[in-house]
Amino acid sequence: MRKLFAGTAAIVLATYLLVSAGSASAADTLLSQGRTATASSTESAAFPASNAVDGNAGTRWSSAFSDPQWLQVDLGASATITSVVLDWETAFARTFAIKASADAQNWTTLYSTAAGSGGKQTLNVTGTGRYVRVETSVRATQWGVSLAEFQVFGSGGGTTPTIPPGAVRVAEFLADCPFSHRLPDDPIVFPNLPGASHMHSFFGSTVTNAFSTAEQLLNANSNCNPSIDKSSYWIPTLYQDNQPVEPVTGIFYYLGEGVRDDLIAQTQPLPFGLRIVAGNAKATGPADNTISRWSCLHAGHVGSSPDFVSCPAGTMLESYLDFPHCWDGRNLDSTDHKSHMAYPVNNACPASHPVVVPKLRQVMRYPVNGAPARLRLASGGGYTMHGDFFNAWPVDEMARRVNDCIRPIIKCGVDGRP
Repeated sequence: MRKLFAGTAAIVLATYLLVSAGSASAADTLLSQGRTATASSTESAAFPASNAVDGNAGTRWSSAFSDPQWLQVDLGASATITSVVLDWETAFARTFAIKASADAQNWTTLYSTAAGSGGKQTLNVTGTGRYVRVETSVRATQWGVSLAEFQVFGSGGGTTPTIPPGAVRVAEFLADCPFSHRLPDDPIVFPNLPGASHMHSFFGSTVTNAFSTAEQLLNANSNCNPSIDKSSYWIPTLYQDNQPVEPVTGIFYYLGEGVRDDLIAQTQPLPFGLRIVAGNAKATGPADNTISRWSCLHAGHVGSSPDFVSCPAGTMLESYLDFPHCWDGRNLDSTDHKSHMAYPVNNACPASHPVVVPKLRQVMRYPVNGAPARLRLASGGGYTMHGDFFNAWPVDEMARRVNDCIRPIIKCGVDGRP
């Protein structure tokens, strides 16, 4: 997924910080490994922020293909920071800064450069803070920025996180819901009006139509894994040469990201019956829909765009869409079907939408490639990609997954367990 969040403020604190380049002291303690990491964006679900603090040089965090970006680690408590190690993948940053903060809002610059050379860099710094981040502003390549490891050394910090054996430090659970059926219906935008919408492809609930209610979905069949997820998900149907093409996979990730760690710990279950719409079905060009992203599976770094991309033979077209996850705490829907939800701003939910709920990420893979001119959505160009979600998870199952997976920042499977 290639998603870009807004740039963060860099407010200089009063403490003067002396910075020098060199090698990490052997007496330093590694404070960042296994800690909670967050990022401004990820290239896809395969390259989460947690990969940069897992102690495994074979995994990596990779950002969207744009500037600026940031990767941040929560040390658990205030620490004295003495060195930072950046182990860059080929996609590195030319201009970047290392910053520290006590509250993840006000940041002090510990180091900055406009001549980054990539590879493995060890930076001796002097400072204190609970949160440490690398902010990149100029990429050295056409791709994003990518780190195999982001290591912070020093003393202090919180106690070692306690997580189940083998658990991965990513706040996630998911549902694998294949294509179910097609109808020109939309029970959110055009309720009780069959045929009023453009053609939609439905996933999850096998009975969704214009008349569907949350209670009806809860009591009907679902093709999701887990089958306990009775929710309905739908998107505009994709056409190639005017023939409908359905995704071979429909994966729906529920994530804890985009807000500070202390807010992830306060995540609330998605309320039963909540309706969320992401993307822009009425977009007239790529600039009207910055949420949607298209890419190519197994084609390396291809690019990120709200419009279709040209995929080489042997690959598949991918669609990524992130839903807003700040709720106003009152309404299950709104007149425009969007105003009751909002995206985070500066790593927190706005005061108008104070309730953090899991972020839904929709990933679709289509068995098509070749010229984008052969493709269209039922709603128009690729930039009109959008998704609808009608929550029909049983209340206790949604609550368990939030409590066991999202709040403690643990990666869970379709069963909601690590």
